[in-house]
Amino acid sequence: MQERISIEEIIRIYKIDNSFLDQLIDSELLHPETENSVKYIIYEELSHLERFANWHYDLDINLPGIEIISKLLKQLTDLQTENRRLCSHTTHSTKWEEAEF
Repeated sequence: MQERISIEEIIRIYKIDNSFLDQLIDSELLHPETENSVKYIIYEELSHLERFANWHYDLDINLPGIEIISKLLKQLTDLQTENRRLCSHTTHSTKWEEAEF
């Protein structure tokens, strides 16, 4: 089982509004687990939660803005990964004509 923290503890520790947390869950930016009617967030998602809370509370970015920024950052990461894969693949070929894409 993965380590996790309850939603109630998150609200208390991070001082986050319950409605904001519910919005993050409804928009599928966070993926809680439920056990015995208690919702938990796995520790691996806490960095995402902290980032979203900083954007919302410190930079005054609304939920649609958070969704867009999160999507664009994921696309950027995916493109960087694909770029690395293509670069490593082409360095093994001596000519562009020999490279497989």
